[in-house]
Formats: sequence, C-alpha cells, structure tokens
Amino acid sequence: MKSALLLVDLQNDFCRGGALAVTDGDATIAVANQMMAWCKSQDIAVLVSQDWHPAGHRSFAINSQAEPWTLGELNGLPQVWWPVHCVQQEPGAEFHPSLNLPLVDFVVQKGTNPDIDSYSAFFDNGHRAATVLNDWLKAAKVTHLYVMGLATDYCVKFTVLDALAQGYEVTLLTDGCRGVNLQPEDSAEAVEAMRVAGAVISTSGAVLA
Repeated sequence: MKSALLLVDLQNDFCRGGALAVTDGDATIAVANQMMAWCKSQDIAVLVSQDWHPAGHRSFAINSQAEPWTLGELNGLPQVWWPVHCVQQEPGAEFHPSLNLPLVDFVVQKGTNPDIDSYSAFFDNGHRAATVLNDWLKAAKVTHLYVMGLATDYCVKFTVLDALAQGYEVTLLTDGCRGVNLQPEDSAEAVEAMRVAGAVISTSGAVLA
C-alpha cells in the first residue's frame, strides 16, 4: 500500500477572519504541519487542494442575485449560495500563512469553472469534469489517502466520497477537520457518511503513534 496525505483547502478565507471562516478552522494547521513532517520522514507525498474561483463564479450569492447561505440551483444541481471566497490571486485564496508549504509536493486547484461548484478535489459537483488529482495519484501509484482539512461537511466529505468511489483506501483524520455546520449536526453526519462509504475514521495522534 502506497499512501499520500491530502490536505483540503487550508486557505485564508476558511480560517479566522476569512470571508467564509469555519469555526476553529485555524486549529487544523498545526495538525497539518505535524502530519506533513511525519510524511516526509516516511517518504509519503503531501498534496494540497486549493479552492481557486474566478471572481464571476456563479456559486457566489452576489453573482446569482441570491442571499448568502440560502439554497438554490445552479447548472441543474442543488447549490448553497456562498459569500465571495477564494478568488484567484486574492489573499483569501492563499494558503494559511502558518502552513509549512515547502513540504508540499503538489497543489491541485479546483472550482475554476464559473458555472459549476466544486467541493471535491477530484471532480466538480456534477462529475462533469475532473481535476488533475486522480492522474497524479495514479502516476505516483498511490492507493491510500490520509485526508483532512476544511470543511468537514463540504469539501472534505465530497473529496473522500470521490476517492472511495475511485477505489482508493481513505483514512480520515478528524482532528484535522472542522465544519461549516449550516445545521449543527452537519459535520457529524458527514463523518458518518464517509464511514459508511468505507473510510477509516481516525486521528493524527493515532497515525503518529
């Protein structure tokens, strides 16, 4: 089994002070740095996904004449209307300043098509187009992923479900995740959905031990 670590969207806009700040999101960074250091000692590749939206992205409430945080439909798919976040070349799209970026082997950008949202690091929400992630992992002969990041109930969940559907083994590191929780139980339900789909639910502490 060959593993890789996938850090999901550890970006300024999802952390304290960001446009779409996740409660306690900054707490994921120390976990990520610990895991990355361990991975380097084990010759395990480190990948990060990066939400990378054009300013005109239609998932942004303002671009679709909608109220932020409400539900609608975009391109035939259910859509949460989000505040403007992770706009290409803007500070909010940059990785958290405390993240140890020199240890990262590969960055996969997502959400670049203005007409469809992309929670997963593998595909857009309609599975209409793939990112380069699967090709990279296949070329590197990776079969198992450690996954953590932001946010549990959206980008982490859909990344994990897509990874499992494509045949990867997945270990979710829950202490390295935080959720949006539009409903209070969303993150807990997301973790359960990942477990039911086949993910191993663990923590960084268990892996590092």
